[in-house]
Amino acid sequence: MNYPRGVPEDPASTVAEIDAVLLGGERTYSAHDLASRAGIGVELVLGFWSTLGLPHPDPDDAFYTEADAEAVDRAASLTRAHGLDLRTVLTVTRALGHTSDRLALWQVEALVEDMSSRYELDDTTARLLVLDRLADLAPVLEAQLVHSYRRQLAAIAGRYAAEFAEMGDPGPDRTMLPLARAVGFADMVSFTRRTAGLGSTDLSQFVQRFEAAARDVVTAVGGRVVKTIGDAVLFVADDPATGAAVALGLADALGRELDVDSARASGGLAEGARGVTPVRVGMVWGRVLSRFGDVFGPTVNLAARLTDIAEPSSVLTDTVTARALADDPRFVLTPGTPHELQGLGLVTPVELRAAE
Repeated sequence: MNYPRGVPEDPASTVAEIDAVLLGGERTYSAHDLASRAGIGVELVLGFWSTLGLPHPDPDDAFYTEADAEAVDRAASLTRAHGLDLRTVLTVTRALGHTSDRLALWQVEALVEDMSSRYELDDTTARLLVLDRLADLAPVLEAQLVHSYRRQLAAIAGRYAAEFAEMGDPGPDRTMLPLARAVGFADMVSFTRRTAGLGSTDLSQFVQRFEAAARDVVTAVGGRVVKTIGDAVLFVADDPATGAAVALGLADALGRELDVDSARASGGLAEGARGVTPVRVGMVWGRVLSRFGDVFGPTVNLAARLTDIAEPSSVLTDTVTARALADDPRFVLTPGTPHELQGLGLVTPVELRAAE
């Protein structure tokens, strides 16, 4: 097969080179070796590997590198030197595995799309070209990851300091969910119909535009994206007014940002996807539990249910949040007809609009 210059004809040898660059040397250790070195049981080594989301071979196989051994040593030190419970160590490791798996796939797929578009390559050739260049790109991507991670940790520390430093010991009710947050969903209207018939490139660009536009709006106003789920985004904010501003910004901006007629980059989207693609938004203020990079609780469920009954390009909230926003002249709040919401009972939705 004739590949363009720079595309490897022997992917197996390229993978071996990538292993040498990324994995910190040759695979010379077995799971038993790592366990002996770290002073832990082999079942903990295999458990560590499983929580990273990676397959592991027979415990006697020489599969692991020096960098793997150091990672197991660090995990063991979290219990020995820092006193963390073993379950906590596994949770932290699972978070790393889950997030880095998605991050690596996201970035590699973005590189594939770039190669495919820039060099007008078919998908297979583009992936082989990325494979060839991955070892050179990896150090830059790694440095950016570390920088971003440290910045995110510092941002969380800053939020905690601002929110809790002056509280003292108020004697909180331990049955109450710990964090007061504005929580909201923005859900794309008729996503399935609008994207029916799209090819992989157009669908990728469409979803990427939605995620990028949503994140830009949320962070610009002062909120934070918890996660995106294809055609929906879940966000939080630290006070009701910021949550309201994020919700209104999403309802206003996303339809224009996702005008897919103007988004066509390579010869046309499906007929059903043309025109402005609005979102429905539900946003409420309440208490949540933050775990596993996600948020949970009745407040989250209520925001999701309000999103389901909102009109396109509109924002719904509840009466509790409406009272919290009532004295803010930037917002107009209009109570609607009570609705029976699944699992929540009778709820009076309140339409949230920006003041003229």
